[in-house]
Amino acid sequence: MCELARVSRSSYYRLLAVKEPEREQVETRAAIQEVALAHRRRYGYRRMTAELRHRGLAVNHKRVARLMREDNLLAIGRRKYVLTTDSRHTLKVYLNLAARMQLTGINQLWIADITYIRLEAEFVYLAVVIDRFSRRVVGWSLDRSLAVRLTVTALQRAIDSRRPPPGLVHHSDRGVQYASREYVEVLESHDITPSMSRAANPYDNAACESFMKTLKYEEIHCSQYHTMEELSANIEAFIDRYYNLLRLHSALGYRSPAEFEAAAEKFDGEPEKRSASTVLSFSRDGEIFPSDGATESGEKADPASSPAHRLDESPVGYSSAGCSPAEPASASPTVDYSEPQALK
Repeated sequence: MCELARVSRSSYYRLLAVKEPEREQVETRAAIQEVALAHRRRYGYRRMTAELRHRGLAVNHKRVARLMREDNLLAIGRRKYVLTTDSRHTLKVYLNLAARMQLTGINQLWIADITYIRLEAEFVYLAVVIDRFSRRVVGWSLDRSLAVRLTVTALQRAIDSRRPPPGLVHHSDRGVQYASREYVEVLESHDITPSMSRAANPYDNAACESFMKTLKYEEIHCSQYHTMEELSANIEAFIDRYYNLLRLHSALGYRSPAEFEAAAEKFDGEPEKRSASTVLSFSRDGEIFPSDGATESGEKADPASSPAHRLDESPVGYSSAGCSPAEPASASPTVDYSEPQALK
C-alpha cells in the first residue's frame, strides 16, 4: 500500500499513531510478536527496536521493552559460567598481537574459542573460529572430547571456506588445544601467525566470548537436545543460516555479518587484498608507534623511544637476562628469548 501511494512506511506509521492510536498499538504489538517468533525469542528489546525500525516502524526502545514485558517476549536470561580453558602446560605461548591490530577488512584477524554443551546424558564440546572484522563464524566443530582434533577440525573448515592470504593473525586463549604442536603446524603451513591472550584476561578475546554467550542464550538454553546428531543439526542451522546471514549485531551497526561484509566489499572493491594493510601499533603516553618505526607524521621514530611492550603488558615477571618469562605460562614471542642474541 505504501509503495502504491508513494509514501514511506515510517510516514504511514507516524500518521497512524496520530489518527488511529489503537490500531497503531495493535500493529506494533503484532510486528513485535512476528519478529519474536521469527527469531525464536532471541532478540532483546534493543535488537528488537532496531529490527522494527528497519521495517519502517517509528518506535522507542522503552516502549518496545514495555510491550515485550507485557506480552512475555523478553529474551531468555543467562546461566552460570563454567571455566573450560586449561592453560597449565609447558608449551610455547605466543605474543598477544590482536590487541595491537587496527582492522580494515576480512581475513586479517581470526579469533577462536571452545565451550561445552550439556546433553541429556553427556557433555560435548564446540570449537569456533570467527573473523574478528565482521563477527562471522568461518569454522566450527563439535566433538565429545577436548582432544586437539576438535580445534584442528574447526580451523581446517575455516581455512577451506575462506582461503585466507598470508599475513592472517589467529588469536586464541592459552589453552593446550591451541598451543599444541598439531594446531601450530596447521597455522604455520598456511602462513598464519599465532597470537594468544594474556593470563586470566578474557577481554583480549571478548568478541569470541560474546558469540558463545549469544549461542548459549539464544539457542542452547532455549532447547533440550537428546543426541549429538540433533545438537549438530541445530547448531548448523543457527550458525550458518541464522547467525551469519540474518541476526542483527549491535557492534556492526545492527547489520548481519553477511550484510556487513557485503557493504565492506562494495566500499573497498577488493576485500581479499586488504589483509596486507593490517597495522600494528604500540601506544604510550597518548602516542602511537606503528610497527614499521614511523611516526604519525611520517618521520622515522627514534628506536630508543619506541616501547618494547604495551602498558597493559608490564615487564614485571620477566628476568633481566634474556627477557625470558619467569613462569612457563607467561607470554613469549614466537622467537626464543632464552638466547642472549635475541636482545639485539
